[in-house]
Amino acid sequence: MLKIGLTGNIGSGKTTVSKIFEILGIPVFYADDAAKNVMVNDEILIDGIKAAFGEQAYFNDGALNRKHIADIVFNDAEKLAKLNSLVHPATFRAFDAWVKEIKDVPYVLKEAALLFESDSYKLCDYTIMVQAPLETRIKRVMQRDGLSKAEIENRDSNQFTEEKKTRLADYVIVNDDKQLVIPQVLELHRVFCSLVH
Repeated sequence: MLKIGLTGNIGSGKTTVSKIFEILGIPVFYADDAAKNVMVNDEILIDGIKAAFGEQAYFNDGALNRKHIADIVFNDAEKLAKLNSLVHPATFRAFDAWVKEIKDVPYVLKEAALLFESDSYKLCDYTIMVQAPLETRIKRVMQRDGLSKAEIENRDSNQFTEEKKTRLADYVIVNDDKQLVIPQVLELHRVFCSLVH
């Protein structure tokens, strides 16, 4: 069973692409969702976050104080690196456990915004980069999340550039609202299935 990493910068449409693979019967591990999960369930990680960001990183009911952490990390590259160094190993453990549960499929997808930045691409057999022009991505995220252009650009600057990710990726899906995405996904599905059989 192949492990395929799927990434793209903010607003590229990597979740949309992942959903198409799911329709084809391919299980998808959403690393960002898993990261949110381990941040409230993995005791080692919780202790590490409290040590790095203070007790106020969590509410009394055990929920993560996302605003407190976001206000710190999105304005401080060192703090963001610290958070990632705590969360990524816990997310890797969750992915390994998830893969062990999967049976009878040619491949699985790991959808992760920071696939290359976290080095988790090294745990994958192949990688896919979902590309979209910056202006298109900004427009999508403004509509989806209600963020300002400056907030989106700030978050985007915390990731590798599209050019760098494209150089690192084995395959590219262009999601620029001009080219059809489904045929691109179907072609990659055919390629990955052929590599297994």
